[in-house]
Amino acid sequence: MEILSTLIMFGAMFGIMYFLLIRPQKKQQQKVQDMLSNLEVGDSIVTIGGLHGIIDEINDAAKTVVLDCEGIYLTFERRAVARVVTKATDTVTTVEPEDLGTNEPDVDEDITEE
Repeated sequence: MEILSTLIMFGAMFGIMYFLLIRPQKKQQQKVQDMLSNLEVGDSIVTIGGLHGIIDEINDAAKTVVLDCEGIYLTFERRAVARVVTKATDTVTTVEPEDLGTNEPDVDEDITEE
C-alpha cells in the first residue's frame, strides 16, 4: 500500500511540475517561434541587444535578417530578434482626399483689432 501512495505522490508532483514549469515554457517558446516565422520585410523590430531597425531582407536558407538602421545595413541571425515593434502592414495608412481639408488656416472671426 505504501508503494501505491508513493507512486501517486510522485505522479502528483510530476503533474504539478508539468503545469507550473514545462507547459508555460513550451507556450512561450511556441509564441516566439510563431513571431520569428511571421517576420516580413518592412517590420520594425528590436534585437536581443537592443538595436532598433527595419527588416530590409530575409534569407530563409541562412536564417538571417538584414536590418536597415538609418542607412546602415546589418545582418543578424533570425533568432536574434527579440520583438516586433510594428508590422509592415501597420505602418501603411491611407488618407482620403476629403480628410485633407484646405490650406487656409483656421481664423477666428471674433478677434477685433485695436
